[in-house]
Amino acid sequence: MKGNRVTDARDLSRRTVLADLLVHRPTSRRDIAERTQLSPATVSRVTDTLISEGVVREAAEEVSDSRGRRAVLLDAVGERTLAAGIDLGAANVRLALGDALGNLTAFAAYPTPEGLDARALASWLLERVKALAASVGVEPSALAVGVPGAVSADRTVSNAPNLPQVEDPEFLAELDAGLGQPVELDNDVNLALLGEQCAGAARGKPSAAMLSVGAGLGAALAIEGRVLRGRHGLVGEFGQLPVGPLGARLEHMVTGPGILRRAEEAGVPLASPQELFDDSPRVSHLRAQFDSALGIVLTAIAVSTEPETIVLGGGIAASLVPSLARYRTELAASLRVAPELRLAELGERSGAVGAMIAALRTSYAREFGIPAAELDGFPSIPAEH
Repeated sequence: MKGNRVTDARDLSRRTVLADLLVHRPTSRRDIAERTQLSPATVSRVTDTLISEGVVREAAEEVSDSRGRRAVLLDAVGERTLAAGIDLGAANVRLALGDALGNLTAFAAYPTPEGLDARALASWLLERVKALAASVGVEPSALAVGVPGAVSADRTVSNAPNLPQVEDPEFLAELDAGLGQPVELDNDVNLALLGEQCAGAARGKPSAAMLSVGAGLGAALAIEGRVLRGRHGLVGEFGQLPVGPLGARLEHMVTGPGILRRAEEAGVPLASPQELFDDSPRVSHLRAQFDSALGIVLTAIAVSTEPETIVLGGGIAASLVPSLARYRTELAASLRVAPELRLAELGERSGAVGAMIAALRTSYAREFGIPAAELDGFPSIPAEH
């Protein structure tokens, strides 16, 4: 029994040291000891073991006090593992591979194949992942997939009308079997927000939100660095709010298909949703309706979690850039304060990069037992990456 307690204590110290190093990398042994309250001897023992295992390396030296003393900085070894992320949409599939530090090592995009059932679609995805991984010569240690639907705590999917295969349990079963371990599954906008927080427009903003406006309407919310999900994955489903005439839902008033449908009904058919934002008098009344509906969802996001930043993504987002300052002014007039409104920096890569980051955290959890909550600040990828 005593031996088990010693082993447990060592495992806890190992997990604590590595988690702290990942979040604060690069860092010194002394700083790890101060932040974790572990003894300097314990920190040195654990880091020496991690170095011998090829998980951590000594990176550089820095001046650590006014006397000019120098401390050796430690960093994680990036080349030791590979994480894979998939952003699966009804029209396009985007894949991202990243190393153990979250650096993007490979990216690919494909049209979503038509006519495949749940198992065939899962097999096709696994083939694409393995082919991309083979191009960089490292097997993926974990995989996360973002899907256009609500994902519950037990990984069941609902509300995915544009890609119903992902609601079939056979889709997830085939992914798990093909990878040989459970696959991380989440809503695509949740993962896009994670990507933007670590490497994009919400970098350094623990309280942030993402609004995706395109073929559908999706929102994701994060507080203190953690994306909110809920038991049934319905957090952020503001598109379900009945706001229009006869109880029309929000998503029918601001999404691409909704814009085209309303324009057709009004007798001013559009070739594409983007024509609504050309400042043409013939669509001014439709644009006013769109702005009103968008204002409702932005207000709902702002009052639900008070984010510092709302990141806008999706196929319509770029058309909204000229109006972002006006939207923010209107929010401030209503709420007295308003979050910053920014276009997604990662663009179409947000979801795949976020999925890769989720897979990377899963990889560290499996190998070292680090709880996800302890990696909320990891990875932090520089803007120039």
